[in-house]
Amino acid sequence: MLALGQLVAGCGNSQTKSLRVRILKNSIPVQLLNEFRKSQDQPLKLDFTPATQLKELFTQLQTWQKPVETESRRGLSLPFVKAEAPVIPDLVTLGDYWLASAIQQKLIQPLAPEALKNWQQLPEAWQNLVKRNNQGQLDAAGKIWGAPYRGGSTVIAYRPDKFKSLGWTPTDWSDLWRPELRDRISLLDNGREVIGLTLKSLGQSYNTADLTGISQLKERLQKLNQQVKFYSSDAYLQPLMLEDTWLAVGWSTDVLQLTKTNREIAAVVPQSGTALWADLWVQPAAVSNQSQLELAQKWINFCWQPEAATAISSLSRAASPVLISMKAEQIPQDIRENDVLFPSPQVLQKSEFLYPLSEATEKQYRSLWKEIRQRV
Repeated sequence: MLALGQLVAGCGNSQTKSLRVRILKNSIPVQLLNEFRKSQDQPLKLDFTPATQLKELFTQLQTWQKPVETESRRGLSLPFVKAEAPVIPDLVTLGDYWLASAIQQKLIQPLAPEALKNWQQLPEAWQNLVKRNNQGQLDAAGKIWGAPYRGGSTVIAYRPDKFKSLGWTPTDWSDLWRPELRDRISLLDNGREVIGLTLKSLGQSYNTADLTGISQLKERLQKLNQQVKFYSSDAYLQPLMLEDTWLAVGWSTDVLQLTKTNREIAAVVPQSGTALWADLWVQPAAVSNQSQLELAQKWINFCWQPEAATAISSLSRAASPVLISMKAEQIPQDIRENDVLFPSPQVLQKSEFLYPLSEATEKQYRSLWKEIRQRV
């Protein structure tokens, strides 16, 4: 993929408009920026500045909400000199994990539904994900707080060479408890993910509201903990590459990057369903210029067009949700046949986004995870 930086159209023309976007690195192919620019009826300057982590983008949203300090407030002696105000972008990439917090902290503003002309291209589950009340909780009658443009899932990566002698390969979460994998697994150091996949293996939901009602849960988590050699949320694939573990649970973008460069690693989406995640376009709360809002809306709608959705899916290691609504013959073969990038409808139907939990439920998850991890 080409590097994503700043693209400029127009040569000093006073009529040139500008779209400023803070974006997750490698989540949009640069070719799309050229196509979007060409689709507009006037000169356009595109300033897409990448960040390496979603957390960094959420932190910047928080920073933009803070009032600009004067020099005197910082303890200096120039009371009328203000610090330079930050340039706030028109759109920002945000992971759905941070959406509730962004709403609660008033970091973003809702999108205008009448301007989202291609909204109906999104499957219902993706629409419901971003409909929230003012507390950030799911609400079918709520406002639209984000525009999903790509997504992925939690998957299983493994070394086929190690499984050859066993006569089987992983296909579902239940395989993680097989005795042959004792001390052979790398897991995400993430309670919501690990408790969630354990719930799924018991036929329950990732979003189970009361863990006390699942009698086998704690025992099953304890048994899974005995299978695990390594916990990490950022280095979980290294032991797999070094053959210290035979299987790793991780996020599809990371795993797809690894399988592209390392043919000794294979991957599968668990057949009983898995956790889904989405990257969203959100508008910072401070953006109020109507012209800029309209230009941002045009970009969102552009990303939901079939051609753009296909390009995002082909080049960013995550699939556009628009593909789910497209006919099979409209989707390139290399995408259709990549089950990790684009899981089958049957698997997607069984899969779930990780929704915000109530405070009481969140406390249950934290307490159980702490108890399990203390046994490492």
